[in-house]
Amino acid sequence: MLGHPERHYPTIHVGGTNGKGSTCAFVANELRAQGWRVGLYTSPHLVSPCERVTVDGVPISEDAFAEWTVQLKPHIERLDASFFEATTAIAFADLAARDVDIAVVEVGLGGRLDATNVLTPLVSAVTKIALEHVDYLGSDLKGIAREKAGIAKPKVPFVTGESDHDIRAEIVKEAKRRGAHPIIAVDTALRPRKDTVLGLRGRHQMANALVAHAVLNELPAPFGPVGKTLPASFATAYIPGRFDIRGKWIFDVAHNPDGMRVVAQALAEHGKSIRRPLHALVGIRNDKDWRAMLDSLRPLVDRLTLTVPPSIPLMQRWSVEDIGPDVSFEPDFERALHDIQEDAGTILVTGSFHTVGDAMARLPGFAPVG
Repeated sequence: MLGHPERHYPTIHVGGTNGKGSTCAFVANELRAQGWRVGLYTSPHLVSPCERVTVDGVPISEDAFAEWTVQLKPHIERLDASFFEATTAIAFADLAARDVDIAVVEVGLGGRLDATNVLTPLVSAVTKIALEHVDYLGSDLKGIAREKAGIAKPKVPFVTGESDHDIRAEIVKEAKRRGAHPIIAVDTALRPRKDTVLGLRGRHQMANALVAHAVLNELPAPFGPVGKTLPASFATAYIPGRFDIRGKWIFDVAHNPDGMRVVAQALAEHGKSIRRPLHALVGIRNDKDWRAMLDSLRPLVDRLTLTVPPSIPLMQRWSVEDIGPDVSFEPDFERALHDIQEDAGTILVTGSFHTVGDAMARLPGFAPVG
């Protein structure tokens, strides 16, 4: 009905379990630095769905989002389209309407069956694989790897930053089966130069930067390649909620055990600069392995409070039992957000996009979209 707006501009397609949003941010920032008009489609949002669709950092307006929704409503209802499917259609149409030179598109969930997988991009990438969305993707990492690699396209360069040898082999095998070429497996364990500066904090961001660098080097002219060294633009890349330090607050959208281990690593790295006591406010959906997530945080924080973000749908809200004496549970989010600030030197808010977004929406000046 929209006339395939996703075919009106070249694209870059990035999937994976963790790190895909950060990788998209690095890629988009470099393309903007080159002077291109760059669209970016990411998910989920923190406060407003308008955050998902940006052009040169400017989100789609609420009026435009509403107009696209009204125009598409009968087709959404006729097809029984999901929220993400409808938002993806709006995103592709809006990026075409705003006349982008190129768009960076993040996979929503999985890959093979994701709504974004209508693209035939210039480059496809899968960052890394971990257990997540087991109700949709299953609990077999190799199976998840195959689903994620389902974004590979014939004769399209494919990049992966997966470090586990067996999982990487599965990704590469699936990408080859789909005809991707060339296939680049990035060694994300490479040590950065001491003078390397990234706009996104944490040692883990180097792995994402290396994947982004490989993606940029596989782009055809005039967009790439960018050379052997990491672009200077990586020093100013930014995406909200990724070990995002704002005064005494730290926000991180880690929402699975792998992501929380990365947060714990970043806390340890920044240990000397974090003012104590360190309080953590954590809200996790009930389909996540929350015990493993809390185990990563417990040794590093002085106070741990669990809560229920109000934007989490009722069916996905957790019921916390046997949490241990060192953890408190305050289901009232407003009260928990207020109480966690008492006597805190630093406050970490984490556990899900819902938790971070609901906190940002209630703290003056913190919402990503004004």
